[in-house]
Amino acid sequence: MAKLAIKSDNRKQNLLLPPSLDELVPENHMVRVVDAVIDRLDISTYRGGGNSAFNPKMMLKVLVFAYLSNVYSSRRIEELLRRDIYFMWLAGMKRPDFRTINYYRGKRLKEGFDAVFTQVVRLLHEEGFVSLKVQYIDGTKIESVANKYTFVWRGSVEKHDARLKEKTEALLCQIEQSHAIENQENPVSEELTAEEVARRVERIREKVDADNLSKEERKALKQMETDAVPRMNRYKEQLETMGSRNSYSKTDPDATFMRMKEDAMHNGQLKPGYNVQMSTENQFITNFGIYQRPTDTLTMIDYLESFKVRYGRQSEAIVADSGYGSEENYEYMFRNGMTPYVKYNMFHVEQRRVYRNDPFRASNLFYNPDGDFFVCPMGQKMKFIRHEKRYTASGYQQTVSVYRASRCQGCP
Repeated sequence: MAKLAIKSDNRKQNLLLPPSLDELVPENHMVRVVDAVIDRLDISTYRGGGNSAFNPKMMLKVLVFAYLSNVYSSRRIEELLRRDIYFMWLAGMKRPDFRTINYYRGKRLKEGFDAVFTQVVRLLHEEGFVSLKVQYIDGTKIESVANKYTFVWRGSVEKHDARLKEKTEALLCQIEQSHAIENQENPVSEELTAEEVARRVERIREKVDADNLSKEERKALKQMETDAVPRMNRYKEQLETMGSRNSYSKTDPDATFMRMKEDAMHNGQLKPGYNVQMSTENQFITNFGIYQRPTDTLTMIDYLESFKVRYGRQSEAIVADSGYGSEENYEYMFRNGMTPYVKYNMFHVEQRRVYRNDPFRASNLFYNPDGDFFVCPMGQKMKFIRHEKRYTASGYQQTVSVYRASRCQGCP
């Protein structure tokens, strides 16, 4: 029987030359692609002075390769920097701890992420992977980490604010009239403010001795100072935080309440979140934007403008679904030389049989272009009478043509 040959695995054997990590990394490995691409970027996230810092390019390489490997924990990345050959090679044997990694991506990288993203896309354009001549645009809702019960609604704030001001104004007027106090030096503004309330309360206290005020009047003045004024200031801050939105979250003021695609209860519950828009070409993301508006229609123009600002040019063609179709968006794209491959917002509705068979729909009426009139289902001519101006939620002005029949017995 032949003797079994065992290869040596002596870990204590001295080597003539020290081993090189570069020899252990295959030439066609993804880690080399990450290294080569980031080396071509201009990353200036640090200022001079202070103690020596880790190379920001090295830190970015480690993070990008970790994300490509589905590793997102800073502690896990720290562990891989100590035992994984690819991470050790990429970091040049440097070993930043998890706090340093977390600080870099949460502070340093956050400040320059947009510039890094733009440089990567420009690099892809130079290499011929993307042309930037077309954008395939779509959006998705991303839920915030805020609690869904931390909502602040515009309607509720405005209602309570109006009631509080009305009640406070009535009490102030009643006290001023009962003591013959005129408000000529500081006339009441069109909308009562917390400053105006505090000023009028102070004037009442100056002109009327406390003993001449009734118990109810003293209680009302104290309540204005301790309750009404702080609440008015709070309502004002809430409306300023809300801006043009209808809601926001107390624990995440940037988040707006909107319906999510993932609705486990199927009840259309509103949750705090963001509307994220992305453009792709050849499976590469070429642009992104985060918006507080829940509808895609009202984000499109601002989003297309961000693409132009980022690359100094505009795409020739835009491809998007019917969620982006509107007169305002079409006009913007045509005016800027873009060809829109975007369905109008009623496209899918018009394909339904109920819609197509409805004789009273304006789009289903017979139109005579020579006489400029419609014909209703009862055979009556509906002639043009005027143009009307209407405004969308974004303030865009639409011109609508109005047609009317002189007499029509069968139409609803």
